[in-house]
Amino acid sequence: MSFDKLLIANRGEIAVRIIRACRELGIEAVAVYSEADEGAMHVRLADEAYLLGPPGAAESYLNVERIVEVIKESGAEAVHPGYGFLSENAAFARAVEEAGATWVGPPPEAMEKVGDKVRAKELAREAGVPTVPGYAGEDESEERLAREAEGIGYPVLVKASAGGGGRGMRPVHDPKDLVESVRSAKREAESAFGEGSVFLEKLVERPRHVEVQVIGDRHGNVVHLYERECSIQRRHQKVVEEAPSPILSDELRERICAAAVRLAREAGYRNAGTVEFLLSGEEGNFYFLEMNARLQVEHPVTELVTGLDLVHLQLAVAAGERLPVSQDDVVLRGGAIEMRLYAEEEGTGLPAGGKLLLFAPSEGPGVRNDAGVETGDEVSLHYDPMIAKLIVFAQDREKAVPRLRRALRDYSVLGVPTNLPLLRRIADHPSFGAGETTTEFLVEHELTVASPAPSPPKEAVFLAAAGELSRSSTEKQNDPFSAGPWRLGGAIRLRYRAGEEEHEVEAERSRGGALKMRLDGHEATVEVLSVRDGGIQVRVDGRYVAGGFALNGAHVSVSLGGESYRLSKPSAPDVDDAGPGGGDAGGASLTAPMPGTVVKVLVSEGDEVEEGQILLVLEAMKTEHSVAAPHEGVVVSLPYGEGASVPGGGVLAQLEEA
Repeated sequence: MSFDKLLIANRGEIAVRIIRACRELGIEAVAVYSEADEGAMHVRLADEAYLLGPPGAAESYLNVERIVEVIKESGAEAVHPGYGFLSENAAFARAVEEAGATWVGPPPEAMEKVGDKVRAKELAREAGVPTVPGYAGEDESEERLAREAEGIGYPVLVKASAGGGGRGMRPVHDPKDLVESVRSAKREAESAFGEGSVFLEKLVERPRHVEVQVIGDRHGNVVHLYERECSIQRRHQKVVEEAPSPILSDELRERICAAAVRLAREAGYRNAGTVEFLLSGEEGNFYFLEMNARLQVEHPVTELVTGLDLVHLQLAVAAGERLPVSQDDVVLRGGAIEMRLYAEEEGTGLPAGGKLLLFAPSEGPGVRNDAGVETGDEVSLHYDPMIAKLIVFAQDREKAVPRLRRALRDYSVLGVPTNLPLLRRIADHPSFGAGETTTEFLVEHELTVASPAPSPPKEAVFLAAAGELSRSSTEKQNDPFSAGPWRLGGAIRLRYRAGEEEHEVEAERSRGGALKMRLDGHEATVEVLSVRDGGIQVRVDGRYVAGGFALNGAHVSVSLGGESYRLSKPSAPDVDDAGPGGGDAGGASLTAPMPGTVVKVLVSEGDEVEEGQILLVLEAMKTEHSVAAPHEGVVVSLPYGEGASVPGGGVLAQLEEA
């Protein structure tokens, strides 16, 4: 049995990842999308795509009725839910089956058994799997919970019975805080999951988070694909995952993996799932946490260390095939580490959105990128801010860590802020290198505290100027240097501001074609090798320098050596709204507020001009801007003639005050 057409009830990188698996297997991929995702990558790659509804998830990716309609319209034989959205919704799984399609996931009954945390703990105990001491009785009165917390012993953890991702979860160290923590957890759980019941657990302090990948078929076979370490988390959300765990001994690995398989068998589980455990500081002491009845975000690290494709296995099992591997066939090899790339504001961690001016993941041996975007795509604020995953693989963890550090330095994203600075801080920390991680790793090492924005090095400013000048000459086929020999004071000047710092670059074309640049007392010869696809390659005084480059209105974005810099360009005055004394500081020069074309020059070098006199007309963004003298003076330099293309921030004229 096999499928000819699969509907993917998801978006972003997981939808793209499943579409590529379909291509490998000769299966037609059907995408669904919201109005916000009309031009998204998963829509572009799919064989067919169907609109679900407005941008809001409730009206699109969570709209069961509409997705069922699409199943019937498209003729899809199976549905893969990815992760998130409806992936662990038993009612959706039943709706898919009632529509005549195959659900690529566990049976709805098994989903219900493991989806409720209280029932899952009971199941674990029946399977002989260690659980954290706690209370999950029907009596959730505040008085009863207070008595049970005393019996368990503080600190305790209040947890929502439904849901996950840290929502409806409150640690309590002092008895006087219990009541308000319970009320708060219930409110959040009710809002997030529509179900406000809670239970208590002993709070295991400074634990490690270890999870085991399992997969079963319809013929009673269940195997584990070993474990993943997922201890580095922020607000209970995983940030870094790796396989295998650096802390497990062979004996403990065997015990914890066997426990996961027992639980899956007890639940009547099939297809892919993950059993999560807390590992205390004491060797060999682990507790069942929960089971995720779906494919996990971090599945690539398991694929790399086992050589097995989890999506291929999911589809085979859903089609009724036997697992193609036995437990003895599953062998660990090497070490893999994954980091999640989020679009977010540095420091606050708040989601960010916007257009990706450049998305250039790192490449090279042992580097894998699972992404749902590319340069030019829009990052929407309507959904989860994760845009990609960086995964590295090497012979062992000791070799994987430096590979990860190199890959992070080579990663470039411009236009949207990301958590790349945080990921680099994590990878560079000695405790991470040593494998000494707990769920408190980020807090203990204060890694979530944003570092001050770095000042751009002179090479970054040179890249910005070289990129602007090259773009101006190639896009308009009009070299700003082509007007003839340069006289004293005739160099093109570009100004940039980064934070409180301001930089001015003077550039002249040398006889050999290179750019002679002067910046803040530094002189350099810059030879432009290429400017394309958001990247720039130059030689600065003979040394090769490459980075990311993007122009965006009055800003130039540059990435270099793993850091990104956003340089703004001081705007020039316009005669229509510039009164006396207008212009930049001192009125010494007039700069283009954005890239444009000089359509009229009304004065010549050496002319005496009056305040407010129009000097030239610049066309930018389909609008003509008249540029006037901010004060009385003499025209010293007019770098651009009529028809010349001008980069944003380019100096249009220089005046000497009379």
